[in-house]
Amino acid sequence: MSIDEINKIDIISTSQKGDTWLTIADHFDWSDPKQHLLLLQDKINAYIQYIEEGEIFETYPDAKKDQISIQVVFKIEPTVNAISFLEKCKQIVTSRGIGFFWQTHNTKM
Repeated sequence: MSIDEINKIDIISTSQKGDTWLTIADHFDWSDPKQHLLLLQDKINAYIQYIEEGEIFETYPDAKKDQISIQVVFKIEPTVNAISFLEKCKQIVTSRGIGFFWQTHNTKM
C-alpha cells in the first residue's frame, strides 16, 4: 500500500498494549512538498472517516475496546513545514479521541 492509495488502509496492527494502530506508509520524497502534504492530508482524512463511520469495526470488531491510533511512518524525514502540519493534525485527530503519531527511521515523535 501507499500514501497515494487514498481508499486503502495500508496496515492495521495491534500494539504491545493491545491498542489498534492504523499505519500510513509514506515512502514519498519531499521534492514536491505541497503535493506530498495534500496526499498525506487526504490519506489522514480517509483514515479518520474509516474510524468514525465504524468501518474499522466491521473488519476488526475487537477494536471497539481498544484505543485507536493513526501512525504515519515516513521513509524520508519530514520537512519543517511537514512537521508543523503533523502537529496541527495531531491536535485535530486527538480532539476526536483518536491517537496520532509519526516516525521516521524508527524514531517516534
